[in-house]
Amino acid sequence: MKAENAHQTSKTLEYLTILIDDQKFGIPVLQIQDVLREQKVTRIPLASPEVAGSLNLRGRIVTAIDVRKRLNVKIDPSKRSMSVVVEYNQELYSLIIDKVGDVLSLDQNRIEKNPGTLDSKWRDISDGVCQLDSELLIIMDVPRLLDSIQARAS
Repeated sequence: MKAENAHQTSKTLEYLTILIDDQKFGIPVLQIQDVLREQKVTRIPLASPEVAGSLNLRGRIVTAIDVRKRLNVKIDPSKRSMSVVVEYNQELYSLIIDKVGDVLSLDQNRIEKNPGTLDSKWRDISDGVCQLDSELLIIMDVPRLLDSIQARAS
């Protein structure tokens, strides 16, 4: 009976997987507005280092955030990047990443708290982790990521 009740209360959510420096992250699909190839970004003077600039997406100005810089990851200029567009506080943000992967459906019971050994720069933007077959998926907390960048800028 208990197992049956636990099964009924488990919830499955879909996550878009992204790669940053060969580490797999998951962003809840419901937070994603668009996925873009590398875009021309206009630099914003005096912006914090994580703010790559802005871009025009179908007539809307979008702030481009280089997540790799936020995580202090070495950026290889010869590699192409991609962007995942998310909406937060009625604003659009383009999260610049290395690569977009697949969409995974994960049972919420599989997501665990951040381990104490998780690098602090990843833990700061993580909402938990999920052990996949051969690697660790870090669940990205997009609001916390964007709040931390705004806090650094002010």
